[in-house]
Amino acid sequence: MCTTCGCPPAEHDHGHNHDHDHKHDHSHGHETKKRSVITIEEDILGKNNRLAGFNRALFKEKGIFVLNLVSSPGSGKTTLLERTLRDLSEKLRFAVIEGDQQTDNDAQRIAATGVPVRQINTGAGCHLDAHMVMHGTDGFDLDQLDILMIENVGNLVCPAAFDLGEHHKVAVLSVTEGEDKPIKYPQMFHNSTVMLLNKTDLLPHLDFDVEKCKQYARRVNPDIIIFEVSARSGEGMQEWYQWLANGTKH
Repeated sequence: MCTTCGCPPAEHDHGHNHDHDHKHDHSHGHETKKRSVITIEEDILGKNNRLAGFNRALFKEKGIFVLNLVSSPGSGKTTLLERTLRDLSEKLRFAVIEGDQQTDNDAQRIAATGVPVRQINTGAGCHLDAHMVMHGTDGFDLDQLDILMIENVGNLVCPAAFDLGEHHKVAVLSVTEGEDKPIKYPQMFHNSTVMLLNKTDLLPHLDFDVEKCKQYARRVNPDIIIFEVSARSGEGMQEWYQWLANGTKH
């Protein structure tokens, strides 16, 4: 069960010999519980969206370009972020919010680049929310930033529903994951402006259809921008960097 967004546990009916009245009462109770869960989720998302609006107004006031990096675990988004920071930190002023359920391993890696970073551990929660991001910015000098990178918890489901006040979601998909991820998790790719198809240096060793993956992504989001990149070799990174630089000008 997601303790943050209230995803309900599966219902199990172990009784098969209830009389008619009991069946009716059970059904009525189930419908009431279902409505209650929906109401709770709507309340949580409503509160989140109000706080996201506050974040968005603050970022606009400070002129900060904010990206929410989302992916499944192991996509290579921390490595990609490290390379981006090392290559661009002399030209653009970055800060990073790192989201993980436990440990500060990724935050330590980001700190080694010299870029300011704040770690947020969500515990049992499977995503960052706008309230966490609001407090995560407290330690930064927002007047001295061009870009705020938010590395979300590795999860392609719940982070799709939670607005953090960012300008764009950027979905990182590794070629080791399979080309059908965009149609398996359509909400995430529908809500993302950019898809970074990462680890392309491994393509000679894999049975991965790049064009099919791009077709699937465009099936759920015809306007998605796709960059084929390798954080290890540097292939395709310049196109990604140019998009980032353009974003800071708006």
